[in-house]
Amino acid sequence: MGEDKTVSHNRRARFDYEILESLEAGLVLTGTEIKAIREGRVDLSDSYAGPKDGGLWMFNAHISQYSAGNLYNHEPTRPRKLLVRKDQARELVRQIKEKGLTLVPLKLYLKRGHWAKVELGVAKGRKRFDKRRAIIEKGRRREAEQAVKQAR
Repeated sequence: MGEDKTVSHNRRARFDYEILESLEAGLVLTGTEIKAIREGRVDLSDSYAGPKDGGLWMFNAHISQYSAGNLYNHEPTRPRKLLVRKDQARELVRQIKEKGLTLVPLKLYLKRGHWAKVELGVAKGRKRFDKRRAIIEKGRRREAEQAVKQAR
């Protein structure tokens, strides 16, 4: 079978948040949205997920309009329902409300070439000094990798 094709990464999420766990969720999409996703026209940078009307929804995810679409094209930033099991949804909503955590979309990908899936991260926000520490650690790792490469 076909392999997963990553369409969009939310690179900012791992910098702004400490990801505690991640999970996979399906998306409820219209016809032109899935076509735009296959074209790779997705931006997850300002998106987040949360409870609404008894389910989980993804907000602010920008899926551009389909290039060959007509008057039936979709609205780019409309809320999209996430498909997760009921017990999973209840647990995530409880964590969001009790522990003050956030659900952040980490990446959007096509599974087996057909199904649009989003990887959600249960995240805790980082403070400014934590972000600085992450930048310093990233620089140290990069220097160490370069030193190892030069030693070979």
